[in-house]
Amino acid sequence: MIAILYLAAGLSSRMRGGDKLLEVLNGTPLLRLQLMRGASVARTFVTLPPAPHPRHDVVPDTITKVPVEGQMSDSIRAGLAALPSQARGVIILPADMPDITAEDLKILHAAAQENAAPIVRATTDDGIPGHPVYFARRIWKDFEILTGDRGAVRICTTYEAETAFIPLAGQKARLDLDTPEDWKTYRKNSKR
Repeated sequence: MIAILYLAAGLSSRMRGGDKLLEVLNGTPLLRLQLMRGASVARTFVTLPPAPHPRHDVVPDTITKVPVEGQMSDSIRAGLAALPSQARGVIILPADMPDITAEDLKILHAAAQENAAPIVRATTDDGIPGHPVYFARRIWKDFEILTGDRGAVRICTTYEAETAFIPLAGQKARLDLDTPEDWKTYRKNSKR
């Protein structure tokens, strides 16, 4: 079994009072939209700020919530600890990537099932590494030493020579929306 873990415990501090994960796309908050996409592919988990937090209200009942405080490294470790023992790997991605579709997740999920690499990582169509990223259980021990908000950059660097890279269309593997300006530009360009 390969699980999907969305990271959604951050503060959205660059949104200047708003919450990027509660921004609405096509009538649905981004966080809910992303979780529904993940759930259509595999068992899905999400790290969230502790309740009560408005993000809890948009999480579908079929998704496992993992409340966590701290930085991204804490969020990743808490998410991994919540996964079932039969998970042989996990696809991790930030929840603020609106163009990652269920089809993209299926592509990465299939590549992870077919590949012996410790990491299977999405790239842009021109080869720039991004998200989502699959991590095989055998390297989860490396997450114990992570600190701060840099996520799994150090682990990805350590295993780069053994990583399988999977191109996704366009720039979606790198597109995240962190500021009101990012959202404004995205909506203007995508008509959402």
